[in-house]
Amino acid sequence: MNLVRSVFSKLSPMGSRSRLSVFIFHRVLPQPDPIFPSEVDAVRFDQMMCWVKDWFDVMPLDQAVTGLKSATLPARAAAISFDDGYADNFAVALPILQRHGLSSTFFIATGFLDGGRMWNDTIIESIRACAFATLDLSTLGLGAHNIRTPDEKRLAIAALIRQIKYLPVAIRIDMTEKIAQVSQVDPPRDLMMTSGQVREMDRAGMQIGAHTVTHPILAGLDLQDARQEIADSKACLEHLLGHRVGLFAYPNGKPGADYLSEHATLVRELGFDGAFSTAAGTANLATDVYQIPRFTPWDRSYLRFGVRLMRNLRSQQQTCAL
Repeated sequence: MNLVRSVFSKLSPMGSRSRLSVFIFHRVLPQPDPIFPSEVDAVRFDQMMCWVKDWFDVMPLDQAVTGLKSATLPARAAAISFDDGYADNFAVALPILQRHGLSSTFFIATGFLDGGRMWNDTIIESIRACAFATLDLSTLGLGAHNIRTPDEKRLAIAALIRQIKYLPVAIRIDMTEKIAQVSQVDPPRDLMMTSGQVREMDRAGMQIGAHTVTHPILAGLDLQDARQEIADSKACLEHLLGHRVGLFAYPNGKPGADYLSEHATLVRELGFDGAFSTAAGTANLATDVYQIPRFTPWDRSYLRFGVRLMRNLRSQQQTCAL
């Protein structure tokens, strides 16, 4: 066994002292993006999967949850996951995963299948394609933004997302569509997977999980609306795939800010086997299986990537008390 795997085996042994590392991704771009150079592209994802396969025992996520509950995880247990349901998950990530013989779970926000578009992508693509040097959104209460260079575009996108993220869903969508109108851009409608692609993912041996319908911040909804979002996404996917869907990921996923303990209770009551946050850390026998943390280091070098994962294995995850 190589040195890195030996260290991971000590930090994440088998059985009752095991720790589960769950990697989270959103997109895998075919080419590097000049506006978001840190976003994972195909070459980088392939490199990451080489390292992950070499260092970890990568499991399907449902088996990992079962092993976590029963204290039967292998040493160096890990799983891979994607959130939202982007089309590049199917076109770019899937072939790379298959080439490495790795499984992943794809958490789908069902309301955006078949031509839908997430609110943040409306902002991103509007700014990307806007021909103006300065985008004046003062009439929307969002200020004016210089967008001449990729760096300026990135800063403008980040500022707008911060201002809009926690608005109610309907207002959020309306605001982002108005940004597109002011930008004089018609954003693309092929960013997310089709229903057929989700079915093909499932047939290819990947796992499909629920991620709500409209990707709301659950903490901003009343409890009945939150229940409906979670239940409807589960029902939609089960109808689409013809079998049970047992895993869920919280939109945005920050414990105490994006979801609360009552939402973890809802997920359990709705019959899911496990649910996942975006809190850094790893899961152990004491972890609430309805609040399993996920993490991915973005370091580009072999050494830094490995060291950050080792630190993550030592960290304690943040959860909401049930």
